[in-house]
Amino acid sequence: MNILSIQSHVAYGHVGNASAVFPMQRLGCEVWPIHTVQFSNHTGYGDWTGRVFDGPAIEELVDGIAARGVLGRCDGILSGYMGSSDIGNAILSTVGRVREANPATLYACDPVIGDVGRGVFVRPGIPEFMRDQAVPAADLITPNQFELEYLSQMETPTLAAAKDAITRIHALGPRVVLVTSLHTQDTPPDAIDMLAGEDGAYWRVRTPKLTVSVNGAGDAISALFFVHYLRTRRADTALAEAAASIYGLLHRTEAAGSREILTVAAQDEFVAPSRKFSIEPV
Repeated sequence: MNILSIQSHVAYGHVGNASAVFPMQRLGCEVWPIHTVQFSNHTGYGDWTGRVFDGPAIEELVDGIAARGVLGRCDGILSGYMGSSDIGNAILSTVGRVREANPATLYACDPVIGDVGRGVFVRPGIPEFMRDQAVPAADLITPNQFELEYLSQMETPTLAAAKDAITRIHALGPRVVLVTSLHTQDTPPDAIDMLAGEDGAYWRVRTPKLTVSVNGAGDAISALFFVHYLRTRRADTALAEAAASIYGLLHRTEAAGSREILTVAAQDEFVAPSRKFSIEPV
């Protein structure tokens, strides 16, 4: 499979493409990465060097790929953090170009807007762009609980409410929704849930809550889920595989006491997770 991944990139550490590309490659995919930014490290450190690219820079790279005559062989497009609506427009333009060359191409959008406890952390205008343009164009999206509530304009204190929120997002366009972290009234304090919805069916996986908090985990989850969905076209199977791999990756990161996610050192978790979890239809 060939996947075009348009995301941010860092030289040191693992966020954006630096978190998403290698897991997809380790699973046997050819990945064509286009970077929306090139930073020395992620911004959580408080200081960094590098620059943000603009929409025309992204489109220029897509022109070069198109000149190789390979857009028709692209099976999937993955996007993450969008630094500006200019970049977002370039990504959606690329989605249109690829779909014209290969109508079977799927677009997965990680609608990065904010998080529980932090609120919105992207630039003004990006949340609205995600809701009104990026999400309706996507086949598959991977919001966290905060983003699920923003996009659906619903609170999700219960599992039933979360399912209703997914249903509302389905109406916007995406046929597959993965909620990457969910805590409802029936989630035990020592656990975290992931919830996937497709064609009116819903599945939940529950894993032990870890104390580790590292940047880039969401980028890795989106990439893992997308690859497994592209291969199987089953949200429940993709959920099971992605949950096992991300838990193993984060568990090993926690055990090492690392500030950066151990994308390389724990790479076996992508192909042979050390622990599996049951998927529950809900």
